[in-house]
Amino acid sequence: MGVGKDEAAVHAAIVAPSFNGQTEGPITKLKLVKRQMYGRGKLDLLQARLIVAI
Repeated sequence: MGVGKDEAAVHAAIVAPSFNGQTEGPITKLKLVKRQMYGRGKLDLLQARLIVAI
């Protein structure tokens, strides 16, 4: 039942190294821009700032 059925998948998830640096960089930049833009402008201004930042 449950985890016992997917024992091989659970083992692979624990043992295999995972790296998500490719996505963490742009997400960090997005969060920074959103913090700087808090309370200013609308979505179009945020999109313009993101294009410049990334």
